[in-house]
Amino acid sequence: MLVVAAATASGATIYLIQASPPMCEQQHITREKFFGTAEAMPPGAKGQEMRPRW
Repeated sequence: MLVVAAATASGATIYLIQASPPMCEQQHITREKFFGTAEAMPPGAKGQEMRPRW
């Protein structure tokens, strides 16, 4: 019974993700401003570590 419920939930999630309309250009710009770009981080300068100072 639990397996059926998990499969149904997974199927519904996949359907909802695929059913969403593609983002317009304005949404892409806003998303990149908020989350940053999907590009890789540039390499650090001469042995500099890329980590936050906490």
